[in-house]
Amino acid sequence: MKKEFELNGQEFIELNKLLKLLSLVETGGEAKIVIEEGQVKVNNAVEYRKRNKLRPGDKVVFRGSEISIV
Repeated sequence: MKKEFELNGQEFIELNKLLKLLSLVETGGEAKIVIEEGQVKVNNAVEYRKRNKLRPGDKVVFRGSEISIV
C-alpha cells in the first residue's frame, strides 16, 4: 500500500513518530522495537535509528506499506 505523508510546513518528522502517527504500530515503544530489529527501510536501506529525521523525498517501507514524505 502506497501512502504520502505531508510535513505541512515542518522541516522533518522522526521515524518512530511517523510509524505511530500513521497507526502502523500501536505504541511508540513498538515503533522503537521494530526499528531496532531492522524491520524498517528508509530509502531502500535498513534503518536502525529510531529518531532518523525524514525529509521530503524520503521513502519508508514497513510491513507492506510504502510511505513517501512530501
